[in-house]
Amino acid sequence: MFDIGWSELLLIGVVALLAIGPKELPAALRTFGQYMGKVRRMASEFQGQFQDAMREAEMADIKKSVDEMTSAAQDFTSYDPMSEVRKEVDNLTADPLGVGQPPAETPPASTETPSVAAASPEAAAPGTSAPVSPDFAVPQPSPSEPQPDLAVAAEAPQPKSGSGG
Repeated sequence: MFDIGWSELLLIGVVALLAIGPKELPAALRTFGQYMGKVRRMASEFQGQFQDAMREAEMADIKKSVDEMTSAAQDFTSYDPMSEVRKEVDNLTADPLGVGQPPAETPPASTETPSVAAASPEAAAPGTSAPVSPDFAVPQPSPSEPQPDLAVAAEAPQPKSGSGG
């Protein structure tokens, strides 16, 4: 702790003996020892309180991480993959084409035949676009979907039924 050798202690003792005197020296050393004991007890008490605070902080961190792990484990135990599948199936059965919800109000059916200009935006006046009614929309197959070729299916060779041998 302090780098004090025997020679320095002897010098301090001689100076104390001359300054305090031989009669008062034992009482002064006893008082000095008591003060040093108090300082050491206070230092050890402070160190103990500091270590307790560090343990509490570590315990709080550990408790927080344990709580996070517990909540994550509860999320895994309450996970229901069938509910996800049910939601997807319900969405597909409710809207099989995926076009969204129909309009809330449908326009009244008219007896007039719609004109070609109102049905196609290309026939509208330049710079304007004519609204297309959903009543006249015809779903077109996408070019990426393979279309069945009925002629090829009819010409396909049929398996022979009979005994092999």
